[in-house]
Amino acid sequence: MVERNGPSSLRLRTVFISDVHLGFRGCSADLLLDFLHHVEMDHLFLVGDIIDVWSMKKSMYWPQSHNNVLRTILGKSKRGTRVVFVPGNHDEVFRDFDGAVFGNLEIHRQYVHHGADGRRMLVLHGDEFDSVVKCSPWLAKLGSWLYDVLLAVNPVVNRVRRLFNLPHWSLSAYLKHKAKSAVQYIGSFEDAVAQAARKAGVDAVVCGHIHRAEIRDIDGVLYCNDGDWVESCTSLVEDMNGQLRLIDWPRWREQIRAATLSIPVEQAA
Repeated sequence: MVERNGPSSLRLRTVFISDVHLGFRGCSADLLLDFLHHVEMDHLFLVGDIIDVWSMKKSMYWPQSHNNVLRTILGKSKRGTRVVFVPGNHDEVFRDFDGAVFGNLEIHRQYVHHGADGRRMLVLHGDEFDSVVKCSPWLAKLGSWLYDVLLAVNPVVNRVRRLFNLPHWSLSAYLKHKAKSAVQYIGSFEDAVAQAARKAGVDAVVCGHIHRAEIRDIDGVLYCNDGDWVESCTSLVEDMNGQLRLIDWPRWREQIRAATLSIPVEQAA
């Protein structure tokens, strides 16, 4: 389940984000910036597809808001947050730097994170379990292009929805989750990731890639997908006691604004 209620600011042990797709027009960089400004953490995991190199090869797009996301992440690193970057398939060029350490920023192909409660969590992007990407790269790129078209429509849809005071919504996510084949694919992907984690002897696995936020037990392994910052705009977080939960930031932000507006002026001073 995605957490629906939350405070105006958060002090967390660990934050996991993935599938930001900086360099792609459908990236919700402003929402991510807003989230990053509301949270402080000891560990920040960038679980792949942070920079969309595939998209930038087709058409160069890099607005100031995308630059601000990187600056904010690096700023947190300089102030003591340990940042671990686990590259995905869209930013796979950084996999060549596996094991590199730059101050508080590290790059790893995959990583085992130790939770506050002692759980061992395998962190990876997940594209290696995508049979389409693994067996047919050209088909994956065609699918990515079609998916990009749907994602590019999302900002237009949400601009119209804001005119009617409607919340953030993803057309591409809606269509994907309605398609029977997509639902079957998601289930197969989740099972494959959980099986790999079981073989690795860990208690949980954290991944991204399929843009579907989820926490569920799969045969004794806790499967966690932190979602994305194109469609759902979600993050997986660990509190100081090791409890994991998903944050749906657009919903949290609306609740924060509503709570702020409800505070009398003399109390808000």
